[in-house]
Amino acid sequence: MSSTDYLTPILERKRRELQRRSRHRRRAASTPVDPTRATYALAALKRQRGGAPRIIAEIKRRSPSRGELRAYERGDVSVLARAYVAGGAAAVSVLCDGPGFAGSPLDLRRAAQSVSVPVLFKEFVLHELQIELARAVGAHMVLLVVRALEPARLSALVEATLAAGMAPIVEAADAEELALALDTRASIVGVNARDLRSFQVETSAAQQALAIIPEDRIAVHMSGVHTRADFLRIAEGRADAVLIGESLMRAPHPEEQLQKLLGV
Repeated sequence: MSSTDYLTPILERKRRELQRRSRHRRRAASTPVDPTRATYALAALKRQRGGAPRIIAEIKRRSPSRGELRAYERGDVSVLARAYVAGGAAAVSVLCDGPGFAGSPLDLRRAAQSVSVPVLFKEFVLHELQIELARAVGAHMVLLVVRALEPARLSALVEATLAAGMAPIVEAADAEELALALDTRASIVGVNARDLRSFQVETSAAQQALAIIPEDRIAVHMSGVHTRADFLRIAEGRADAVLIGESLMRAPHPEEQLQKLLGV
C-alpha cells in the first residue's frame, strides 16, 4: 500500500454518514422503477464499430489529492452538464460526495433535469440506501467500487441496482479486482487508471486490464485522459467509453476542451 492512503478515511467517513442516515431515515413514497434507465445507459455507452469511444464527462469540483478543480458558481452543474453534451459527451458523471469532492446528490438531480443523456451517480456506495437515493434523484447508472466492497456485498449491490432499474458500473483497478467485477451481473465494467488509495495514475496497466473484458460487456477506461493524444491512445484499445473529469473541470470552456479531445 502507498504511504498515502486516501480511500480508507473516505470509506470510514462514508460508514459514519450511513449510520446517521439510517437512524434518521424517513420512509418516503417510493419512486417507480423505470427499466428504460438501464437500457438507455447501455445504448449510450456502447462503442459503435469503427467509431471512437463514447465520453462520460464528469462534474467534480474538487479532489482529495488535487484540491479545488473548479470554483463553485451558482447554477454551475446545469451549465456544465449542458456544455458537456454540446461538446459531444454521451453521458454525464456527477460526484455526489460532499466532504471529499464538494458534490451532492442534488447536483445529480440538477444535471439529470438539464440534459437528456444518461447520468452516473458516482459515490462510494456501501449500502442499498445510497442506491435508493440514486434512483430518487434521477440516476441512470450507479458506480460500485470493487476495492471498497467485500465480494458478497458487491454482488448484492449490483443486484440491488439492477432491481432499481439502473445500470451498475463496477470499477476495478487491477486484474484481481477485474475478475471479481466480471463475476457479477454488471454489464458495464470500468478500469480505473488511478489507484484509489494513492491516487497515482497508470494508464498502460489500465489498458491491459481493459483488453481482458469480454465483448459482451461495456468496457470503460477511467481517469488519466488529459489530451487528444491520451484519448487516441486509449481509442486504439478495447474501451467502449472513457470517463474524463479533471481536464474538463479545469478548462475555462469545457465544451471546447471536450471537442478538442474528440478532434471535432
